[in-house]
Amino acid sequence: MPMDITPTIKGESVHFHNPVVEFFEAVGGEDGMQKLMYNFYDKIYESDIAHFFPQDEDEFDKIKVKNTKFFIQICGGPKVYEEESKGMDLNEFMIRIHDDFSITEKSRIEWLGTIRDALNELEGIDEKLVMDFWSYLENFSKLTVNSFPDGSTYYAAYDQAKEDK
Repeated sequence: MPMDITPTIKGESVHFHNPVVEFFEAVGGEDGMQKLMYNFYDKIYESDIAHFFPQDEDEFDKIKVKNTKFFIQICGGPKVYEEESKGMDLNEFMIRIHDDFSITEKSRIEWLGTIRDALNELEGIDEKLVMDFWSYLENFSKLTVNSFPDGSTYYAAYDQAKEDK
């Protein structure tokens, strides 16, 4: 399935929508999302961007559990990420978490390529649902890029992003 990656352009308006709940249901709810995301994070641990994550396996596992809760909730599952986000909009909270890191386009592409690998391992899920989830990831991830080749930084203002509902 063609999960293309389009470039991040500094200052460009980003349009995205949260994944449809049908994707969450099709992967098997919380258990299925956990399986998908744990597979993804196991791949991340071996990737070129592993340095963004704790290298201690126990600490990494805590991040894996916490971030999986984000994806469960953003996909329409139960509100299991509320405590971490402290009542802030989930997407905005996820952008702010990345402020502490220098996220380049290269890092974004590595992240997307790794999750694309995990998505390609899904079986029996309608391609339209996978592509809807991919669209969210591919577009939303542009908002986390904050370091550019010209040396400039840009922190995407979430309120400038267009969340299509």
